[in-house]
Amino acid sequence: MSAGVMTPSELRRERWRLRGRAVRAFAGRYARRRDGILGAGILAVFAALAAAPELIVGPLQTAVTATGGRLEPPAPGFPLGTDEIGRDILNLTVHGARVSMVIGLLATVITVVIGAVVGIVAGFVGGRLDGALMRVTDFFLVIPTFVLALILTPIIRDLVGSGSREVFGIRMTLIVIVVVIGITSWSSTARIIRGQTLSLRERAFVDRARVVGAGPGSIMRRHILPNVINLIVANAVLVFAGAVLTETTLSFVGLGDPFQPSWGQILEAARASGAPGLGAWWYFAPPGVSIVLVVFAFTLVGSALDDLLNPKRRVRR
Repeated sequence: MSAGVMTPSELRRERWRLRGRAVRAFAGRYARRRDGILGAGILAVFAALAAAPELIVGPLQTAVTATGGRLEPPAPGFPLGTDEIGRDILNLTVHGARVSMVIGLLATVITVVIGAVVGIVAGFVGGRLDGALMRVTDFFLVIPTFVLALILTPIIRDLVGSGSREVFGIRMTLIVIVVVIGITSWSSTARIIRGQTLSLRERAFVDRARVVGAGPGSIMRRHILPNVINLIVANAVLVFAGAVLTETTLSFVGLGDPFQPSWGQILEAARASGAPGLGAWWYFAPPGVSIVLVVFAFTLVGSALDDLLNPKRRVRR
């Protein structure tokens, strides 16, 4: 073997070395973004709350285990007050973080997968298939997500059922909301990915792949997908924020699960108990502030990632 040719194992090690260098370079650029660091810090706090709520505030309180009085204001024993049946609002808010964040994560995965597949296939294949997929995408794009989710939630719930069954620790009632958010929020992702794919399919490396006999599936998987990952990641962060907001709204109008309270479910319970009219601000303020902080943090992280991963925006800056 000639001196300048690397073996397959050496090629793999070199690829991993280059990838590690690229990750370190990206981490260094991200660390210089104050907005990105602030957003990541806020999300790290809420991720810790969602990962281990029992370690922080103990088991989820119920009407049976509640230890406080009705709508007590913040006090040493209850730093965020109590609800209408005496449950600690801090306990409910921390446990609600797990439900809201898990629903947002699962819904984002569904949204990104559908949007990426539709966008790549439509952009690469083109022709009638592209036209048909884009007409479906336009339908979901022009219909307000919340209105469509409001219509689909009871329909899908009747089809798949609900009750006490759980998936990933989330009751089936909330899994229905995950599915609804996922299938109603993918259109903008598909449009973005399709636009980038239309540009990539004309590049020289795609032509070379065709010449050596690579099929459409192989080209989309090995050449198109790696080159749109940056858009997928940046868009997923913003989709996550939208998913949390949609789940909150659906729970607020009564489509959540009272046995697994999310932030939206807590807000709905506060409204139903008349807390706003009674001046019990401590009931609705903690979940409301949590929602605002999470959405704000995702917006900061998404903006930072978009600037760092989008070549056009890097050039303008």
